Amino acid sequence: MPEGPEIRQSADALAKVLQNQKINKVTVGLQTLKPFQSELSGQRVIQVSCRGKAMLLHFDNDLSIYSHNQLYGRWVIVPRDKLPETNRSLRLGLHTHEHSALLYSASDISVWPSEKLSEHPFLRKLGPDILNQTVTPQVIQQRLTSSQFRNRSLAVLYLDQGFLAGMGNYLRSEILFFAGIHPDKKPANLSDEQVKRLAEQTIQVIFHSYETGGYTTSVAASVRSRHSVAEYEAERFMVFDREGQPCRRCKETILRAERSSRRIYFCPQCQRGDNVSAANYSPA
Repeated sequence: MPEGPEIRQSADALAKVLQNQKINKVTVGLQTLKPFQSELSGQRVIQVSCRGKAMLLHFDNDLSIYSHNQLYGRWVIVPRDKLPETNRSLRLGLHTHEHSALLYSASDISVWPSEKLSEHPFLRKLGPDILNQTVTPQVIQQRLTSSQFRNRSLAVLYLDQGFLAGMGNYLRSEILFFAGIHPDKKPANLSDEQVKRLAEQTIQVIFHSYETGGYTTSVAASVRSRHSVAEYEAERFMVFDREGQPCRRCKETILRAERSSRRIYFCPQCQRGDNVSAANYSPA
């Protein structure tokens, strides 16, 4: 499932072709969207935004489209009406004079009056967006030490969208590695210095992933641009999806476990819990 950085990158791309543009044609592939086809056609997109993993498109007639990619959803941008060859199901198409923005395979799509969007069942439960500039390390520290979250294991907490919106499976493994903290630790078990470091690494890892297109490792931009798909997958993470391989820092074997029915990866040496600084994040 795409996580916060990937959704924000998709929102950035959509904003470039849709924001302040008139939607000349709307195509829909879900029966629930058909009543809004005529209401959205001819309207102008005034803003493209996202909250966590939810994409939000706001129109000048005070309607907003909410969509969540879930596991398989994907936005594709092509020249107007140049639909790609794919076996995916088209759920929504927004066509300007020059471009077509196409949402494939997602099923969680709805249209809301903009003023009522905050009442959406998913959005109203979200915590602060991890890529919002107002979410500082201090904000995360306060949440980690609050009575609501301090007694939950970090492996569970770092998948909870009510804690921080946009978190996901690869992010939790990578953040906990860079913070040097074992996934089964609870915020209540951490020292003040560990909580501070965890909050700082949360911000740094997430923004680095957003800025580099999904890398958490310190791979130079000139090298990233030459990577094949296979090289991208092999080089992008420190621990995630690297079970049985040597840690990039200490050479200990990376382990895999299951937490919240999701796979998580960690280094038993760098993340013993008593080693606060061994895996401090240092971007390229």
